[in-house]
Amino acid sequence: MSNAEQPQDMTRRQFLSTVGKVGGSLAVFSLMGNLGLLSPETMKAQDYTPPGKNDLALSNRNGKKIIILGAGIAGLTAAYELGKAGYQCTVLEAKPFAGGRNWSIRKGTTNQEIGGTRQYSQFGSDLYFNAGPMRIPQFHSTLEYCREFNIPIEPFNNVNDSGYYYNENVGALSGQRITKRAAKADVRGYVSEMLAKAVNQSALDLPITPEEKEKLVEYLRREGDLNADLFYRGSSRGGYKEEPGSRLDAGVVRDPFDLTAILQSGFGNYFSNEYGYDQQMMMFHPVGGMDMIVKGFEKRLGNRVKLNAPVTEIRQSGDGVRVRFTQNKKEQEIIGDYCICTIPLSVLRTIPGDFSPSMKSAIQNARYASAGKIGLQFKRRFWEEDELLFGGNSLTNMDITQIYYPPTDYFGKKGILLGYYATGANADKLGSMSYIERERHALNQGAKIHPQYKTEFENSFSIDWKKIKYQEGAWVSYNAEERAGMYKTLCQPDNRIYLAGDHISHIVAWQAGAIDSARAVVKDIHQRVMKA
Repeated sequence: MSNAEQPQDMTRRQFLSTVGKVGGSLAVFSLMGNLGLLSPETMKAQDYTPPGKNDLALSNRNGKKIIILGAGIAGLTAAYELGKAGYQCTVLEAKPFAGGRNWSIRKGTTNQEIGGTRQYSQFGSDLYFNAGPMRIPQFHSTLEYCREFNIPIEPFNNVNDSGYYYNENVGALSGQRITKRAAKADVRGYVSEMLAKAVNQSALDLPITPEEKEKLVEYLRREGDLNADLFYRGSSRGGYKEEPGSRLDAGVVRDPFDLTAILQSGFGNYFSNEYGYDQQMMMFHPVGGMDMIVKGFEKRLGNRVKLNAPVTEIRQSGDGVRVRFTQNKKEQEIIGDYCICTIPLSVLRTIPGDFSPSMKSAIQNARYASAGKIGLQFKRRFWEEDELLFGGNSLTNMDITQIYYPPTDYFGKKGILLGYYATGANADKLGSMSYIERERHALNQGAKIHPQYKTEFENSFSIDWKKIKYQEGAWVSYNAEERAGMYKTLCQPDNRIYLAGDHISHIVAWQAGAIDSARAVVKDIHQRVMKA
């Protein structure tokens, strides 16, 4: 836009706001670099440019070298953004692949868990299983890189009321698979009935007027689909015993479960799973697997990422950082001006390093959660063909916790179910088993919900994140005291070393936490360099 075309009364803040509405925060982040807003001083426009143009010249002119430890999403983000700003980056990754927990299991994938044997994936050539992140909330910064890298996305239907609840040892409904829609209709119906009657009888000490009580009762009547007399006698929301059809066929609405049975079932405790801020629809995932995001970064970073290069030592002084690592069975060393360490704290604590006492203590005391998954391949998509169940999940109080149905390739011949996604004690129990024992356990428990498991199963691949080498945990778990104490230490630079990753964010376990953390560190290093 020429000066004649640009509105003279538009402030810089308004301009950035307009850019954000069109291109998202990633566009604003890059534009701020171009405008010199990532540092107190004015920055020349050519000091922050999109990658791919004159990168070497920019690196030479800038002269600063950044060593990035770990090629997970945080490390890849940091390298990509620093590259745009003209810094020379080297990323060291211990594993034979980039992405960290962003790991899609495909045909031919192999893995040997700590203390275990080697596992080989026999999945079909056109199938995959996301062992780590599998969905992206629509407001997460992760989607901005999908847009920038032209990675197509599709909906991840986190919610599907055709799925089931199945609990054991809970009274009359024990051992019965109940559709979510039926359980939801009955729980909401009975609870709404009780509240509506209590309001009408002034049994609740509420500081509201008679008119407001009337409105509250009307809300409860609609929420629970109550009759005019405020009784819940069932609802079409819960489904039909006989489906409605053509002409005079109105169908037959299912009978509700009795109040005692539905309360004892515990099904209502599952509802809040859908209400969490980061679980609400819409959610998305990349077409072809979550690792499409990793491939997008790799395409742009090229040989700046060194794989099979585990770090063995981290040293620093007042004017630089020295990192030793092993590659091709040779000890090597790299020197840089600054270091961004994204290595999980569960692993970092085992690597000799020049950290301050407070940083060492924070790293040592970080607690990692347990989590595990198993992908089960079936010869046909029986959940779609037999039960008209497309995506979403089923929940249970058995060890397997939950089953997720693939939200893609509907009507395909074969498919992979997420046979369990377990955390905490359930994950530890499953993780202590061998691969074949996990498979048998998942099949035995899953068959109680889907009897077709027994005849349609083909093969599996399972993951226990505490046993994945160079990971050794799913995500950090902070309590309020740790957030107020050691977490603040982890967020601060330790001389020339900065930590980044979802563990340095309030969005732990999500890729957006890693991305946002990496961006913050990039900004901090750039400001520090500009001040020097």
